[in-house]
Amino acid sequence: MSSASYSLPRWVEIGLLPVWNLLVALAVSAAVVLAIGHSPVQAFQVLVKGALGTPSGLGYTLYYATTFVFTGLAVAVAFHAGLFNIGGEGQGTFAGLGLTLAALYLAPQWPAWLLLPLMVVVAALFGMAWAAVPAYLQAWRGSHIVITTIMFNFLAASLNAYLLVNVLRPAGSMAVESTPFPEAGRMPGLHDVAAWFGIEMLPSPLNLSSLLAVAACVFVGWFLWRSRLGYALRAVGSAPRAAEYAGIHPKRQILVAMAISGAMAGMVAVNELSGVQGKLALDFMAGAGFAGIAVSLMGRNHPVGIVLASLLFGVLYQGGVEVSFELPGFSREMVVTVQGLIVLFAGAMAMVSAPLFAKLFKGARRG
Repeated sequence: MSSASYSLPRWVEIGLLPVWNLLVALAVSAAVVLAIGHSPVQAFQVLVKGALGTPSGLGYTLYYATTFVFTGLAVAVAFHAGLFNIGGEGQGTFAGLGLTLAALYLAPQWPAWLLLPLMVVVAALFGMAWAAVPAYLQAWRGSHIVITTIMFNFLAASLNAYLLVNVLRPAGSMAVESTPFPEAGRMPGLHDVAAWFGIEMLPSPLNLSSLLAVAACVFVGWFLWRSRLGYALRAVGSAPRAAEYAGIHPKRQILVAMAISGAMAGMVAVNELSGVQGKLALDFMAGAGFAGIAVSLMGRNHPVGIVLASLLFGVLYQGGVEVSFELPGFSREMVVTVQGLIVLFAGAMAMVSAPLFAKLFKGARRG
């Protein structure tokens, strides 16, 4: 049930309610930290300082946020079409294979200024292709999109492992990873770009993929709320029978939504492989596709909200690492527990407080 069912003002639904849920999540997390024998204030200070207090920490936070923006948008686009795409892991993994093939086999002949845009396009196309098959099965065969995207996650992981072991791994190497990308296939870091203009910045994994994330947010916002195709997609997601009666083809919209969703998930490969690792690794997605579900839910499936939720997740990931290092006895598992509580209360239970706010505003209007 959405907050709209409680007749909440728009500014409450997208502003006050998420802030309240986040405060509740932090309060519950503070109680857990206190229960395991640590100071919540100290843990929070270390988390914020580690994520935002240094240039290096801020770079890592924004790098994580870039990945979450892509996967959050992937979930949101499909959601507006009435689909629950939980195949971001597989779509990003398959996109990584395409990006790696382009980097390894085209770099000797192509300059960086031409190769990098091509790698972005290839990653998007491979992500679209991997998402198109579940979309077809949903639209024309009636297979449930959740089941097929789950299975395609495993298929992509298995294909990735096979190719790394038998095809892409350098001869004589025991590491399950591809040959390193040539320099022309590496996305420049922001510290490299700053150096071109004589500005000195500390190295961090933050790279030009962050600009792609900004462009992706602008595109998704325009597409969903300013284009005719986006209107048709949202109409199918809201009322498929009514949309079909109005002349909109639901099957076509399912394909369009999943294609765009797969392309967004494929951009993770650009950030992770071309921007940071410089080679194809066995599990470079590392759960980012599933984290995108929580990011999209917390961001109300809107690009602006997704950016804010991605920043929060970036702070939790980077700051959580610092907390596990700085506080003796505060293990990584404890950090994951606190992160999970924040996701639970600020994301999955986002509408629990909606009836309370509705009663308060209803009472205020009567008064």
